Amino acid sequence: MSDFQAPKGVPDYLPPDSAQFVAVRDGLLDSARRAGYGHVELPIFEDTGLFARGVGESTDVVSKEMYTFADRGDRSVTLRPEGTAGVMRAVIEHGLDRGQLPVKLRYSGPFFRYERPQAGRYRQLQQVGVEAIGVDDPALDAEVIAVADAGFRALGLDGFRLEITSLGDDTCRPQYRELLQDFLFGLDLDEDIRRRAVINPLRVLDDKRQHVREMTAGAPLMLDHLSDAAKQHFDMVLANLDALGVPYVINPRMVRGLDYYTKTTFEFVHDGLGAQSGIGGGGRYDGLMKQLGGQDLSGIGFGLGVDRTVLALKAEGKTVGETSRVDVYCVPLGDAAKLALAKVAGELRAAGVRVDLAYGDRGLKGAMRGADRSGARFALVVGDGEVEAGTVGVKELGTGEQVDVGSDAVVAEILSRLT
Repeated sequence: MSDFQAPKGVPDYLPPDSAQFVAVRDGLLDSARRAGYGHVELPIFEDTGLFARGVGESTDVVSKEMYTFADRGDRSVTLRPEGTAGVMRAVIEHGLDRGQLPVKLRYSGPFFRYERPQAGRYRQLQQVGVEAIGVDDPALDAEVIAVADAGFRALGLDGFRLEITSLGDDTCRPQYRELLQDFLFGLDLDEDIRRRAVINPLRVLDDKRQHVREMTAGAPLMLDHLSDAAKQHFDMVLANLDALGVPYVINPRMVRGLDYYTKTTFEFVHDGLGAQSGIGGGGRYDGLMKQLGGQDLSGIGFGLGVDRTVLALKAEGKTVGETSRVDVYCVPLGDAAKLALAKVAGELRAAGVRVDLAYGDRGLKGAMRGADRSGARFALVVGDGEVEAGTVGVKELGTGEQVDVGSDAVVAEILSRLT
């Protein structure tokens, strides 16, 4: 037993299972790349004020879940709990909003929240995200949602649903907020809920506890109180999703965990995951850029959970990713053979083939066991006889068939067989 274990709530991804993790992350990113989203690499930690202002003081994320600490210069920094605020900071700082709009960016990596760990809920969570900044166009909302939907489907996932709503705009939210507060303050609320109702009453509708749900069942809903402009925007988003063939369910009680969302808000839900059913979501955040000191530009984005998507695939009994480590495994018997095969391995790798070699002078039996475990399709076997004859034994591991091929032709032989 090791003296050390990974921190609580932080998963390790190790071969062969890590192949699935990589395939999910890269598959979701590829869907965004195909829609013209450029890659952005962001700091893992930022000034604490960025998240306090950008994510919202009333959110659980800011009030309870952030990893915040003083660095050696006594500055307060925080491990990023989400991606949008950091992307916005980078866009403003580097003037991307002064060029071609919308600015379309994609990113992936670890995010950190001090939560109670459970299946699919980690303290270091892995996400893929996109942001489309600078244009308030319902067709762009639909594109962002369609990119996520296509990413999940490309992985073979199909047991999920897209839930969508509108959280209104500046013209209708203040009146709705008052209406909702009037309703909530008429209920018998505990101290904690009352405080939440004062800061951000929408959050009360998101409470998962049964008695709170029953109490708020008759609460007024934002969808019934949209301004004409917000309603028109939402209707156009739905029309675009219909045109793109993306199925959805309208969920008027949906609230996302971050304060910056306005208008279009959505979540992808998978019922195979138990309590932690969300596999990704996002929405529009008009006003966020201005709040962070930039221009008053609109934006929309999503964050998709890589960990959750891996679990969702498992729940559907599906796997993605290449679990074999290599295509070719070299078995040298003796020093001269090792030199010859090291050269062949180098040439094959240069041609894009994944190759490993049996190190440590194992006998034929042990080396062939290593070949089987590697998942390789072919073993290349060289002993003293082959060195003298200038040949290499090419063994197809699936069938056990072996042929001798000239050393100078073996690379071409393998390449032709692999294609």
